Amino acid sequence: MPKYFLSLLFVCLTSTMWSQSQQEKLEQRKAQIQKEIRDNEKMLQNVKSKEKSAMNVFLIQKNKIRLKENLINTTEKQTRLLGDDMYRNQLKINKLNRELDILKDDYAKKIVNSYKSRSEQSRAMFILSSENFLQAYKRAQYLKQYTSFRKSQGEEINAKSTELLSINEKLKLQKIAKQKLLAENQKERTELVKEKQEQEKLVNSIKKDKNRIVSDIRKKQRESKTIDAQINRLIREAIAEANRKAALERAKAAAAAAAASGDKKSTAATKKEVAETTSRASVSSSRIEMTPENKLIADNFRANRGSLPWPVEKGFISLGYGDQPHPVYNTLVVHNSGVEITTNDGANARAVFGGEVSSVMVLSPVNKAVMIQHGDYFTIYQNLSSVSVSKGDKVSIKQNIGRIRTNGDTGKTVIKFLLLQNTTYNNPQSWLSNR
Repeated sequence: MPKYFLSLLFVCLTSTMWSQSQQEKLEQRKAQIQKEIRDNEKMLQNVKSKEKSAMNVFLIQKNKIRLKENLINTTEKQTRLLGDDMYRNQLKINKLNRELDILKDDYAKKIVNSYKSRSEQSRAMFILSSENFLQAYKRAQYLKQYTSFRKSQGEEINAKSTELLSINEKLKLQKIAKQKLLAENQKERTELVKEKQEQEKLVNSIKKDKNRIVSDIRKKQRESKTIDAQINRLIREAIAEANRKAALERAKAAAAAAAASGDKKSTAATKKEVAETTSRASVSSSRIEMTPENKLIADNFRANRGSLPWPVEKGFISLGYGDQPHPVYNTLVVHNSGVEITTNDGANARAVFGGEVSSVMVLSPVNKAVMIQHGDYFTIYQNLSSVSVSKGDKVSIKQNIGRIRTNGDTGKTVIKFLLLQNTTYNNPQSWLSNR
């Protein structure tokens, strides 16, 4: 029986601790979503105040709706978790009430029996009427244990009564908290309906200008394709350069080893190899030949998949990776080699991991890009108006590398972020943290 009681107590305590932990995590997540909504609202007001394109407002508004839906879902999870906790507490209250009724009834009977035999004379007679000394001793012990048991019963009743009051008070507070969560959710749902109605108006206004939008999309896709070709060429050049350096270092190390051994023939052959390596252009441009140092950096980079910081402090993904349907015209497909992140006017781009700047690119008069190497991985930060690093610089995680350009026509401040392993494009979103 004691083992069963201890097991039950352990399960109850574990369940309570888990519930509290989940509530804390949900509360933190809710606070984060609310902060993102406030940031998004500032971004939206800033764009609206400048009377920029309806498409830009639509994308920010769309993200706000997504955040509102996440907030509602998080609050619903909190409500369900709280409801489960309230149910468990009600079960505890019912159980304690039953136990208290039994204890009080039994205690009352014992009090009555004690009252009937309350005189010291009757207690003494009970002991003195024993047939022998052993029986007298047992009777004295019985009276002592009886008194002790009655006292412990009283203490147990007090403890359970105190526990019952505590749980009742906790349940009362939980009911208030649940009502607050339900009211919050109702308010958010009402606001969400308004947001969606406003979004529908924006969609209708955008659809009136379909021909211009389609033309803009095709123009941007051609520009993007040209830029991607430039980036591919520069990446291949970076890979070839890295491989030449690695081959040269190996050849020099071999020459030094041959010279140290005194083998003149080997030394001459190795020097010839160094000369050939220095002038040779036929090294691989599609895959980096990993040095121990590069391998260590690449392994560290790979180990952080799913937890890399964002290339901006604040923002949201306004265009995902790969072939994406247009947010208004589903039949239009937009190809994206990275992810586009909309952020605040004046925001800085920052490195998502430590590495070496392998290239600073001028893609157009108003579009600069920085490419950072992390072993055999490359991260590219595109659409910068100014750059604060140079080729060969070592950068650290979250270091500012340049200012993101704000489009004068649309008011959009967007960074395009690409991630490749050698020449293979990856979906950057799967590498970034969920915030």
